Amino acid sequence: MKTIFTAIFLALFSVSISAQNSFDMAKKNAAEKNELIVLNFSGSDWCIPCIKLHKNIIESEDFKKLSTDNVLIYLNADFPRSKKNQPSAEIKKENALLADKYNPNGLFPLTLLLNCEGKILKTWEGLPSENSKNFSEEILAFYQKK
Repeated sequence: MKTIFTAIFLALFSVSISAQNSFDMAKKNAAEKNELIVLNFSGSDWCIPCIKLHKNIIESEDFKKLSTDNVLIYLNADFPRSKKNQPSAEIKKENALLADKYNPNGLFPLTLLLNCEGKILKTWEGLPSENSKNFSEEILAFYQKK
């Protein structure tokens, strides 16, 4: 019973940074708030580098601070393999459209820094070599240049 409670608790609180689900909404919000968009392509239940990226960078305090400081909007295009982890049909369709446009080679993880119009400013293929602080500082530098 204790294990079940712990698992439920961790599942509820493990995703502390909220990801937008609509690219159009993310672009609209980014334009209104003068923010950048971080678009991440991941395989959350099968891609070990994707899991490490989320744990070590996306869920870090440095990265979360960029979101709370209105520097960026985080959008995750997830492609899980397990049936129990499948997103809704609407989200699957949107993720497929995003992959067609921004990730035609199917790289995982692939992280893109975009402006509010969807133009690519920076690309990270695979697990970034930077730690969360350097990764976040690089994004902040792009934000300050615009």
